[in-house]
Amino acid sequence: MINWIENHQHLAEVKETYRELLVLLFHGSFSTASQRALAELEQFSSEDTHIPVYVLDVEKVKGAHKNFDVTSVPTVVALKSGEVAHRLEGVESAQFYARLFSGARASSYKTADKAAPSHRVIVYSGPGCPACGAAKAYLRRQGINFRDIDIARDQHAAQSVVKRSGQMAVPQIDIDGRLIVGFDKTKIDRMLAS
Repeated sequence: MINWIENHQHLAEVKETYRELLVLLFHGSFSTASQRALAELEQFSSEDTHIPVYVLDVEKVKGAHKNFDVTSVPTVVALKSGEVAHRLEGVESAQFYARLFSGARASSYKTADKAAPSHRVIVYSGPGCPACGAAKAYLRRQGINFRDIDIARDQHAAQSVVKRSGQMAVPQIDIDGRLIVGFDKTKIDRMLAS
């Protein structure tokens, strides 16, 4: 479950309470990327309830970001013993957070019995696209870390992927440089198995 930092005093109390590990999302309601990061952390937090995850609204708790050298939102900071152990700018997947913070336990996320090969996976998606959401949910369930690029917000990426595939459809899933147009589980599984 995700909690919100109310003020500077609350932040100090939370830091003291969770000295072993504390995950903080520096969030701004003005940022759509912050909303996406929040959704990914909510997914992670619902699976890994033992790890405290807090959201700090930079508009509400002004100046707190300076204490952590945070210069943009969204930024996720993991504190261990009160010190910054990890700082991640931008949006990562729930699966990425699970691997980084909790080791992606098999009970929470599906993993192969043997070490799975590492793949570079990028999902080019668009707003209001049900197939995009289904593809990302499927990758999460399979324990695959991926980067999500919203082509409505990144025109350069949109032009690049259309040029590569010759199609304007979403989702387009890049696995190790090879594109899959649409959500095709069979093709995804085959590419991830190689």
